[in-house]
Amino acid sequence: MISPRQVPGWWHRLDVTVRDLPLGLLLLAGSFLPTLHGNGTQVGDLPTRPFDALAGVALGLECLPLALRRRWPAVSLALVSLGFAVDQIRAYHSVAGVALPLALLSTGAHLARHRRAGALLFSAAYVPLAVVLHRLGSGGETASDFVTFYLALALAWGTGAWLRATRTAEAERRRRVAEDTRTAERTRIARELHDVVTHHVTAMVVQAEAARYLTAAPERLDQALTAVSDTGRRAIADLRHLLDLLNPDHGTGTGTGTGTDVRRPPAGRLLTLVEQTRRAGQPVEFTEEGTPTQSAGSADLVAYRVVQEALTNALKYAHGSRTSVRVRHGEKEITVEVGTDGSGSAAASPGGSGRGLVGLRERVDVLGGEFSAGRAADGGFVVRARIPAGNPS
Repeated sequence: MISPRQVPGWWHRLDVTVRDLPLGLLLLAGSFLPTLHGNGTQVGDLPTRPFDALAGVALGLECLPLALRRRWPAVSLALVSLGFAVDQIRAYHSVAGVALPLALLSTGAHLARHRRAGALLFSAAYVPLAVVLHRLGSGGETASDFVTFYLALALAWGTGAWLRATRTAEAERRRRVAEDTRTAERTRIARELHDVVTHHVTAMVVQAEAARYLTAAPERLDQALTAVSDTGRRAIADLRHLLDLLNPDHGTGTGTGTGTDVRRPPAGRLLTLVEQTRRAGQPVEFTEEGTPTQSAGSADLVAYRVVQEALTNALKYAHGSRTSVRVRHGEKEITVEVGTDGSGSAAASPGGSGRGLVGLRERVDVLGGEFSAGRAADGGFVVRARIPAGNPS
């Protein structure tokens, strides 16, 4: 038994011709009502005559093809037009004549191919009908009457065409929005992958290179290899978080992820990041003022990525040089400053691409902040960022 709430869903699952058929049946039944006889559409001045056997054929041709008005609009219009012509020539003047503008409206809205040819063919067919009706009539109608009726039919077609154009424009707009959303999401994930993979792999490479020279000091070699293993595990964990983001069930509670929001680094991650860089052989001085707030939104993640990219560049291009990290969490903004005594930047190195710094600038700009990266007065390299807090994550 179908409940009332299930009726709309059940109805929309039916074939479109089945859903359009009731309109034609209702119009057909109404055409046989005695009170409506002779009160339908009348083109020309032929006197209304009673229904006969041919009337049933004409009414059926006018009404029943409305079931095809969306599936096969051209076929529907051709059959309805034929029934309308018989209706007018035989002077039944039934209310089934309403089916013609309905068929024209649907054809204009749903006909996908040969639209102009269909319009010309219908217009050409109307001319002989008007001539026949004029000759059969008593001469009371004028050419302007036939032209007025034709313009009314053209208006129905034009309304359908406008509905089709509106629907097409809306579909195109939604397609562009979806494509822009996918592009922005791919760009964001690419940045996350760049930040995570570059930092962790750089640290592992530096640690592995240092381990080659520690064979004579087993304790230090063991520490270096342990650091490589820990860095690899963190890289795997971060990559799993990003894969959770690609999971369709992410955030619904049905996925297999850990439930951690990858857009917000857990508390203490900055200190962990600094410690990892220190174990890779980079002396880092770390200062953090204030406490991250829940209202900081995406600002926390962007601040984390700024520090991560700056430390990665310091490892790659100024390994062993003193580096300072200063982060201050304010009520309205987060400020980050990372300075390195060496070059410490892909942009400052002949072999670097600078993609990481460009990506950071774009991240900060999106939040309405300020970002700068360049050589300091003492010959080192400094990265500064001011990130407004309170943006939605």
